[in-house]
Amino acid sequence: MSGSLTAFIFARGGSKGLPGKNIRPFAGKPLIGWAVEQALAVERIGRVIVSTDSAEIADVARHHGAEVPFMRPVELANDRAPEMLAWRHALEFLRETEGVMPDPFISVPATSPLRFPEDIDACIKEYDRSGADVVLSVTPAHRSPWFNMVARSANGGFSLVNDDGKRGRIARRQDAPQVFDITTVTYVARPDYVLSHLDLFSGRVTASVVPVERSADIDTLFDFDIAEFLMKQRMNNQ
Repeated sequence: MSGSLTAFIFARGGSKGLPGKNIRPFAGKPLIGWAVEQALAVERIGRVIVSTDSAEIADVARHHGAEVPFMRPVELANDRAPEMLAWRHALEFLRETEGVMPDPFISVPATSPLRFPEDIDACIKEYDRSGADVVLSVTPAHRSPWFNMVARSANGGFSLVNDDGKRGRIARRQDAPQVFDITTVTYVARPDYVLSHLDLFSGRVTASVVPVERSADIDTLFDFDIAEFLMKQRMNNQ
């Protein structure tokens, strides 16, 4: 029996880092197909809606089980438009056409094909448990701004990103505060927060931790090739 929650996938057609990436064949199916099927594999999710400005992406998404009840306006599909405006547009469309406001709002980006359905479910459960405005998916970072990340200064030199004058007190990674990388595995948020904010971090934010081997975020051909290699290894080991 399908669940009652709605997940969204936001996939515009004009990717510059890797043109056509959302429908690029990835380990046997278009990249967006993985996201649609992973979301629908979550017991609590019964519907996946894709927001896109591309008819080709829309056709591929429908083929894999998603709905595309609207096309994203051109002004919300360029690389300068905050994605939260597209989130807001999708929510407002459903409120105006169906009289419903999906709660929670769930975004399952196409760019993290190595996720498991349980990673999406864990993010939803963290939202239920925490009462937060936004739940991110994160993975432990390999570099720390307190230990081994540097920035170029105005005079051309380099210093630690978090240089508060206490440089040298943290000599080992184990002593640095734990930091995380935001992934694009899943975002879960209160719909009224999405409708009233353009910043993920203006409200109360918490996170669900995803293992690094499931946290790929594809933006370039290099990212794509590494993620596809890992997916093919996973498929061969099943």
